[in-house]
Amino acid sequence: MRISWFILVLVVLFTLELLGPVREYFVLPFTALIASVSAWITQLFDPAVQSHGIILQNIQNGTAVSIQPGCNGIEAMICLTAAIVAFPATWKQKLYGLLLGFLAIQALNIVRIISLFYLLQWDKEWFEWAHLYLWQALIILDALIVFIIWVRMLPEVDDSDIEAQAA
Repeated sequence: MRISWFILVLVVLFTLELLGPVREYFVLPFTALIASVSAWITQLFDPAVQSHGIILQNIQNGTAVSIQPGCNGIEAMICLTAAIVAFPATWKQKLYGLLLGFLAIQALNIVRIISLFYLLQWDKEWFEWAHLYLWQALIILDALIVFIIWVRMLPEVDDSDIEAQAA
């Protein structure tokens, strides 16, 4: 039954993410916020960096990265959400796990965006490799680690309680 919940939540959330209004009114503004936060952090040590919508740009040399859907951490959050919702825990515990996961995924995603922004200025081949392989895996691994930590933080539950909840 739990796997059914996991698959259902994945399908529903990924379907919602693909809908035009959701992309226009949630995904793109959220992605622009991620670009703004990345620019703000970067400006602490590099004042030549600005954000414009979903673009992070060095105004001195023109180098820019566009944070596209798929690079904003939403997909990793969807996977984590499905896992947490499907796991036997209270809704309060699930909300705590989702908040912890959101913060962890977005913190790492901002590190990812900033590192890729500078990697692009240094070497385009390394940028491509890091973008397509290294960081994709690390963001999903981050979601998995958050899930494991969250599960380990849950209080011990008697097996009879789990069976009663499933019935």
